[in-house]
Amino acid sequence: MRSLPYFCRGQVVRGFGRGSKDLGIPTANFPESVVDNLPADISTGIYYGWACVDNGDIHKMVMSIGWNPYYKNTKKSMETHVIHKFKEDFYGQILSVAMVGYIRPERGFGSLDELIAAIHSDIEEAKIKLDLPEHLKLKEHHFFKTSVATTANQILNGHRL
Repeated sequence: MRSLPYFCRGQVVRGFGRGSKDLGIPTANFPESVVDNLPADISTGIYYGWACVDNGDIHKMVMSIGWNPYYKNTKKSMETHVIHKFKEDFYGQILSVAMVGYIRPERGFGSLDELIAAIHSDIEEAKIKLDLPEHLKLKEHHFFKTSVATTANQILNGHRL
C-alpha cells in the first residue's frame, strides 16, 4: 500500500452504535466525505496507527475500514478505536489519524464472541507494532502538531478536509 502512512482528519459522527454496546469496544466514526476520499490502494481491513481528538494527546489506535461483514453493512465505514479510556463521548470533535500499518483483511465471523476476540487480538498486535521505532517516530509527525483549526482548509494526503 503505497499510501501508507495515510493521514486524515474529520469530524466524529454517530455510527451504528455497536462499538460500545455490542462489542464493549468504543469506536469513533468518520463522515462519508473522509471515507469516500480514501486512495484506491487503501483496501478494506484492519489498520493500526496514531490518533488524537482535537488538539489532545496522541494515542495508539486500530481502525476498521470496510463493510463489517458480520453486520452486513451496505455502506463502507472507517471506525477508529482509540486505545485510551475517555471520560465522555467526543461526537462533533475533530479526530486526526495517521494510519501506519495493515493488520489483516476484513472477514466474516461465526459469532459475536469470535468478532470480539479478533478485535482484541488486533488491538494487542497494534500495541506491539506501534512500539517499533519506525512507527513511534510517526507519533511525533508535524501533522499532529498543527492546530486542528488551522488545517481545516489544507489538503492532507491528496484530499481536502
